[in-house]
This record gives sequence, structure tokens and C-alpha cells, in this order.
Amino acid sequence: MSLRVAIVGSGPAGIYTAEALTKQAGEPVEIDVIDRLPTPYGLVRYGVAPDHTSIKSIAGYLRRVLELPSVRFLGGVELGSDISAADLAAAYDAVVYCTGAMVDRRLGIPGEDLPGSVAATDFVNWYCGHPDMPPDAFALDSPEVAVIGVGNVAVDVVRILAKTADELRTTDVPQEVLDRLAKSQVTGIHMIGRRGPEHAKFTLKELRELGELPNCDVLVRPEEAGDADVSALSRQIRGNVEVLRSWCRNTPTGRPRRLDVRFWLRPVEILGTSRVEGLRLERTRLDGGRVVGTGEFETVPAGMVLRSVGYQSVALPGVPFDEATMTVPNVAGRVSAGQYVAGWLKRGPTGVIGTNKSDAAETVRTLLADLAEGPRRGASAAGLTDLLAARGVRPVTYGDWLAIEGAEAALAASLGRGEHVKLVGRPAMLSACGHLPS
Repeated sequence: MSLRVAIVGSGPAGIYTAEALTKQAGEPVEIDVIDRLPTPYGLVRYGVAPDHTSIKSIAGYLRRVLELPSVRFLGGVELGSDISAADLAAAYDAVVYCTGAMVDRRLGIPGEDLPGSVAATDFVNWYCGHPDMPPDAFALDSPEVAVIGVGNVAVDVVRILAKTADELRTTDVPQEVLDRLAKSQVTGIHMIGRRGPEHAKFTLKELRELGELPNCDVLVRPEEAGDADVSALSRQIRGNVEVLRSWCRNTPTGRPRRLDVRFWLRPVEILGTSRVEGLRLERTRLDGGRVVGTGEFETVPAGMVLRSVGYQSVALPGVPFDEATMTVPNVAGRVSAGQYVAGWLKRGPTGVIGTNKSDAAETVRTLLADLAEGPRRGASAAGLTDLLAARGVRPVTYGDWLAIEGAEAALAASLGRGEHVKLVGRPAMLSACGHLPS
């Protein structure tokens, strides 16, 4: 009898877990990769910026795992509504949860819930065509936008705001989103960090891309870039600081858009009555390594504030969750008997996409060691298939996904745009694979 494992989540962590199982198991294994979305690849499809095609090419590697004979993709199946953790426990020898970190952390300041104050994740989901985010979610009708955060997500958001629609035309951005980007009224972008340039979390490659934007003047204030010796810091941080200090010499040239990269400022209030009108900031400094306010304030005009201060996971029904760490408590991936975790849900939102590979391998080693020591449940994945059918749930198969992908290629060809243009919304995707009338 084959070892039967369910993996909840088809992003990098989930698919790397499937790959590790096929390589480490010394016996036949049947793996079901389950996702609430009708499409696989998770953050690679809906989190990587559309103009970062080299990173998005990771999908090609993940595809080869999903095409293994021992792996089955079941999309459009949601934990908590379509199936429960108990259902999975009854149908498989082990279940691995790999749902990532799906929401942004909050700032905890007045005005955060005003219309126009938005989690950066929502904006990323919008321009990446996530089916949970309607294409009319953002109008981009404000001349000034503030982006809070100085990590790679913030840089991605800034870059998309600063680019023209023509610069993104060959990417897979949904046509409906591209049309809205073409009508953008944004002329001023403020990227704001609580600490100094040497504490920023973006990588040098992503930072340099901002300086190459032909449509945007990039400005940094000398007093915020500092002049302290950074020779003892890492090569990455030195590079970041050197680039930022070089931008201090920039002057406005009249390009259509302007990016002000700001440091040593923390948001204290988002201003406005019926919607966002500005952002109040306090000057900061370090006191024993802790960020403290100086009592000096300024206000940045902004009709939209995008909050990019980190991701966090959300609790899954039937799965333990630690509200303090916003992760599933585990030991080397083990949550409890037959229940495991991998990826950001396991360790928090740290590392790069490739980090999930070693993380998944550790969890699989734990899983296989546990199963080697105890009796099997005699579980049958066929039981889950029958259960879903009885509940009227028709999973999206890997073949269905290929049909969706083919429809996106056909759409791109009809529009004269790149290799793929993403379909918008579940109905369009399900129609493309024959799950709904076209």
C-alpha cells in the first residue's frame, strides 16, 4: 500500500514538500496538493512582480513536480468550507499545511482603516491578478501615494506605481489592470522607512532597478542618507547605502513621476475624514538599538497609503496556531501525530523562495521518521474524492490548470502582448477549463 500524504497549499513550500516526499520516501507515495485557488504556484504567481520574469520562471521548476505521476493537483478546494482538517486526517497517512503568510501586519495607528489606507498585499494581489481582488479595486486617482516600508515588497509596489503601462505591456498583468495603470494620476510617490538606509530590507538588485526607471526622478535627502562609515557592514548593506547616497546628488529633471525615498520617519497617524488625505510622520532616532521618536513631525500629502511592514500567517480551522508568533507551533515541522507544517506558516515570513526547499526537506524527514515508527492508518485518498463529490465540489485538476494557462496564452496573442495575460476572477478561470459555461 502506498504512503498517502495531503499537502495544503500549492505555493513553493507545498510543491517543494511534494518533491521532497518523492525523493526521500523509500516506498511508493501518493501525494495530493490541495489549494483553495484554481491555480497553482502561490506567491510565485500572485506575489512576484510581473516585470520580474526571471523569478517567475521558478514556476517552470514547480511545474515539473506537479507533473510527476505520484502527484495530483486539486485546486478550488478550501479548508474550512469544502473540507475540514478532520476530513484530511481520515483520508491520508499525513497532512502537511503550507499556506504561507497571506496578510499584512497592521501599523496600529489612528486612521489606518480609512478608505485609501491599504495593505500592500492587496495592491500586489491586484496587479498580479489574484482572483480574490477585483480589477476595479484601485483607481489610482490620487497624485500622491505613500508606501510605508523599505523591503522588497515596498520596492515592487513603488516600481509598478512608477512605471508606465507601456513598460508593463509585455508582462502577464491582467488587461483590466493594465488599463487602469494607463489612466494612473500618480505623480508623486513617497517610500518611508522608520530607520536608516543601513537597516533597509531590500536587496541591492531591486534597489538599483528604481534608479533605472526612465519615467521617474528618484530623490534622497542627504541628511537622511547619513555619512557614517559603513565599511564594516555586509557587502549587501554597503551597496544599498552607496546607491542611496549617490541618489542624494539627483535633482528633479521634470520626469512625469517623482519618488522620494525617506528614512528616519515613522507613521503616527493617517489623516483624513471620509478617506485618506495625508500621512503624519515623526522623526526618529536609535536609542540603544530601539527606534524612538524625537518629537519632530511633518505631514506628507497622500490620497493613498500602502502599508508594507511585513506579512503574517492566519490561523487554519482545526490546526493549532500561536497568536504571539503568528505561526503553527511545531518541532522540525511536526505539529501533532499525522499533522505537519512547512514554509512561512512553520517559521514565519523569512528567507527567499529557495529557503522553502530546505525547510520542506526537514519537515519531510520528520514525517517519514514518524511513520516509520508507528502503524499506518490505512487511509484512502479515494475517500476524499468521494466526499468532495458528495458535497458538490469539483476540484480543478492539473489538466484543467493547463487549459487555464492555454486560455491566458491565447488572450495574450489576441491582445498582442507577451506570452500570457492573466484571466481575471474565478468565473473566467473555471470557464476556461470547462467548469462553467463559457
